[in-house]
Amino acid sequence: MELDRRTVLQAGGVIVAGGVVAACSSGGSTSATTAAGASSEAAATAGPASSAVASGGAVAGAVAQASDIPVGGGIIIEDPAVVITQPTEGDIKAFTAICTHQGCLVSEVVDNEIICPCHGSKFSASDGAVINGPAQTPLQPAGVALDGGSVVLS
Repeated sequence: MELDRRTVLQAGGVIVAGGVVAACSSGGSTSATTAAGASSEAAATAGPASSAVASGGAVAGAVAQASDIPVGGGIIIEDPAVVITQPTEGDIKAFTAICTHQGCLVSEVVDNEIICPCHGSKFSASDGAVINGPAQTPLQPAGVALDGGSVVLS
């Protein structure tokens, strides 16, 4: 069977269009990264919404549970770009998760240090201060509150 040029080009166009549509679809979920760098579905599926209580007692609009944030560590929420830390037991903090050096998303929180993967800047998990450059400006605080055991951005 011989295919003419027009048929081959039409089939190729359909395949390319399908690939573009698939690549542009978002999948509809927010992702979060834990101190270990793994995706946290609990935080991802609880993205900001209303302040009503969801089924099972979880607060709608909560981005995480306090028990999911390791002491001395934290989680990174990509949308909105926020890093939530727990420097000491029960002390929950939040900061912008965009490095002040060149705008990279920070990648992890280890030993009370928020780490930027792009150029190695480190920030304090307690107050967002620069520990190690090249960044020279601290991370800005973000509003965070505890509602029971749920962490809610404010």
